[in-house]
Amino acid sequence: MNAKGFVHKYPDNVDTDVIIPARYLNTPDAKELASHCMEDIDAGFTKRVKAGDIMVGGFNFGCGSSREHAPLAIKTAGISCVIAATFARIFYRNAINIGLPILECEPASRAIQAGDQVEVNFDTGIITNLTKNETYQAEPFPEFIQDIIKSGGLMASIRKA
Repeated sequence: MNAKGFVHKYPDNVDTDVIIPARYLNTPDAKELASHCMEDIDAGFTKRVKAGDIMVGGFNFGCGSSREHAPLAIKTAGISCVIAATFARIFYRNAINIGLPILECEPASRAIQAGDQVEVNFDTGIITNLTKNETYQAEPFPEFIQDIIKSGGLMASIRKA
């Protein structure tokens, strides 16, 4: 499984209330959530994002609350992968649960810039910055977690089994 897209870059400690502000959590509609994704930190995000784009963050991406709304909003907005130096553990687990591909890779997080075109190979963990002609190695998920993500999340994976 691969992803290829343009980068939307964010700093360290992006919390779930920035990813999807709490004032929008009264809807179960993923498309409505996605329409407000990142608006408090990047008001133009939803107008710029295109299906397949990649989000890059710093350390502790997705800190804050335990709700799955944050990775769901990112995925539904069209982001094919989130790369960060580190993820908050609850965001990490929630991303897997809803089938949002993520990779931890500090060198990629530091070097990749907004607007760069990046390709990700989830099977090998190789991240290629096509704009700068640089590669970075992330630790790929074990096959069983890759299967959960490829299935569209934990519940879809269980239904498929």
